[in-house]
Amino acid sequence: MWILLLLPFIGLLWVPFYNFAEPSLFGFPFFYWYQLAWVPISSLLIWLVYRSQRPDADEQR
Repeated sequence: MWILLLLPFIGLLWVPFYNFAEPSLFGFPFFYWYQLAWVPISSLLIWLVYRSQRPDADEQR
């Protein structure tokens, strides 16, 4: 499940993949709204990985 945390890095570090002006969304070029879309996506992925982890035995004392 930890592999999901690599998706934002892959999606954002390869700039030629999203270095375009079109398609625009609400007047924002693709370059900006693509990066901004990764904020909630990254939060969701972090939450999914967190929820999939088992609690440690030491924390249950």
